[in-house]
Amino acid sequence: MKTAKLYSFFILALIGCINTLNAQLDEKTETKITEIISKMTLDQKIGQLALRGTSSRTKVLPEQLKQDVRDGKVGAFLNVMKTDYVDELQTIAVKESALGIPLVFSRDVIHGFKTIFPIPLGLAASWDAETAKTSARVSAIEGSSFGVRWTFAPMLDIARDSRWGRIAESPGEDPYLASVLAKAYVEGFQTDNLADQTAMASCAKHFIGYGAAIGGRDYNTAIIHEPLLRNVYLKPFEAAIEAGAPTVMTSFNEVNGVPASGNKWLLSDVLRKEMNFNGFVVSDWDSVIEMIAHGYAADEKHAAELALNAGLDMEMTSKSYDNHVKALLKEGKVKEEQIDFLVRNILRIKFQLNLFEKPYRLKSHTGNLYAPEHLAKAKAAAIKSSVLLKNENNTLPLAATTKVAVIGPLADAPREQLGTWTFDGEKEHSVTPLQAFTDAKASFTFVKALTHSRDQSEKKFEAAVKAAEQSDVVVVFAGEEAILSGEAHSRANIDLPGAQEALIKAVAKTGKPVVLVIMAGRPITITNIIDDVDTVLMAWHPGTMAGPALYDIIYGKSEPQGRLPVTWPKTSGQLPLFYNHKNTGRPSSVESFVQMDDIPVGAWQSSLGNTTHYLDAGFTPHFPFGYGLGYTTFALSNLKLSKTELTKAETLEVTVSIKNTGDRAGEEVVQLYIQDKVGSLTRPVRELKRFKRVKLNKGETKTVSFSIAAKDLEFVNNTMKSVLESGEFNIYVGQHSASGLMATFTLK
Repeated sequence: MKTAKLYSFFILALIGCINTLNAQLDEKTETKITEIISKMTLDQKIGQLALRGTSSRTKVLPEQLKQDVRDGKVGAFLNVMKTDYVDELQTIAVKESALGIPLVFSRDVIHGFKTIFPIPLGLAASWDAETAKTSARVSAIEGSSFGVRWTFAPMLDIARDSRWGRIAESPGEDPYLASVLAKAYVEGFQTDNLADQTAMASCAKHFIGYGAAIGGRDYNTAIIHEPLLRNVYLKPFEAAIEAGAPTVMTSFNEVNGVPASGNKWLLSDVLRKEMNFNGFVVSDWDSVIEMIAHGYAADEKHAAELALNAGLDMEMTSKSYDNHVKALLKEGKVKEEQIDFLVRNILRIKFQLNLFEKPYRLKSHTGNLYAPEHLAKAKAAAIKSSVLLKNENNTLPLAATTKVAVIGPLADAPREQLGTWTFDGEKEHSVTPLQAFTDAKASFTFVKALTHSRDQSEKKFEAAVKAAEQSDVVVVFAGEEAILSGEAHSRANIDLPGAQEALIKAVAKTGKPVVLVIMAGRPITITNIIDDVDTVLMAWHPGTMAGPALYDIIYGKSEPQGRLPVTWPKTSGQLPLFYNHKNTGRPSSVESFVQMDDIPVGAWQSSLGNTTHYLDAGFTPHFPFGYGLGYTTFALSNLKLSKTELTKAETLEVTVSIKNTGDRAGEEVVQLYIQDKVGSLTRPVRELKRFKRVKLNKGETKTVSFSIAAKDLEFVNNTMKSVLESGEFNIYVGQHSASGLMATFTLK
């Protein structure tokens, strides 16, 4: 006991020493920043607020751009991808500018640099922090070799509408899962030391509510009442900032009538004061001057005034700060102390990146581009992210001797499998499913049938049908091209585009089992074809190693391990759709639902089932949040709570038994949800609070344990106070958000 106490004392003392040392280092840095700012001209201060870019295709650096750097009129660059340019511009900044303030080079390094991992929505489907962290670490290692020390990731926008193109880049619909991933991404990009020259400063984006755009239409208005903002949309940003994210990017949209880039309440009150953020805020591309189109700023000068006073530190690409800061200062509309504050925030991060000591790209650092270990990690992530949605008659996995018809426009589309936001990914390094089948010398016939996902021609269907007839199983690789998701690529109809549904129906008529592998940037509505296929495997856009990953899944060398990070709709007419909705005064049920075709012709006008539903689509999704199958089965039992009455100072222990009831080893994601039955603000029907991945051998049983603290039961009420209210709570432990064993406890 004495040894334990001494050890605890030693640890506490060590932590105290570290905290004291960090405080001294921070104070030393702030003193240096004060000295630099005292020497800066106004032009040089304005320059630090400017994020400038070049096209990746620029062949010659413009002389004016070099002179601007020499004059201290640029603080950072984006999209400078020729290392000679990076070296030249940094040399000018350090050696030829008056104060030698280094530049920071940035890029959209989102889910890989050269080695591309699954899209972020796919990584979210892994339900695995380590997978997300690994993807960010590999991205940083490769990208930093080009001089990129700042990435515009992770994107942390909660997304509840699959029509939105940027759902592909999101962590899904749940704030808890998104928060787990946010921390992992930040740690992966940055390591525990931003000064490491293989580290990248992360940028939590988009602040805030971008994923709540009306109708899933990109850049659109977001209407989010404040309790919802705080209980859902802010959560992953809080996690990222707590993990050390040093930069935040504002969103394009307005929130409740005020564009984010000019929203002082969001940027100064919430972000800086409440969330204790001391990094810098960068606008999204031109979002400062876009406040004019929003109708919030009268002109460019007014936009600059609003953004500066709101606390937006750095302006991306547009030049309203450059053009108007001096006049705004002269007119007293902006104070120089505010400019100094913004400059200080930027210089602080440059010090944290150790750019003042080591400003130059580390030329000995090659990035290990496409290194075997990087490719192996990308393949593992693709397997971890793939979600098996249907598998009738255990069609998958296939036996090695199975004769396969490989069909579809995504079977050999090396660029498309990389997905959105892969500016530096190279299709030449993609290994497609066709290549994987070929390399493995599998017994297969390939017919592309459609040239691309939007192809409407059915001219080559006959060859596809013939191949299907001569095979044991048909594997159709369908989905979306990469360009159909991402920024500005929202879709009203999210069925498979082109003639892909017709192709699937044509090969299904042969009577051969059909395996549908979907590669897409969003959930795809498959109601029209679900009965025509035996198996559905959602691969998202899996990245560079899509082929080997999917081959291993199809032949059972690996098991699809993903679980849905979003609710999968039957039709886009159900959107927005999410599991953690409110009950309403007339909650839906199987007993009360009346389907449209069941209504008698000429029926007396009534409200039928008196519940919230669609007459045609019902009230349930096609697949619920958290859903995913494997190649074995599991059974949960024996849910136990450590107590049924809990004080606000106590912790609740929850245990459940899980058994592998199938005939092979496998993994399950055991998910714990909580329902606060009565609150001063109505509460969601379920909220994810914990999850664990569990590996079990055939026939094996394990006990899974979770701890729930009182803080997990808090929420922000309609008076904007974080409250912990007494009452009854339901706990559900299951395999997805619509299943589970239930127990109840009371918080005193």
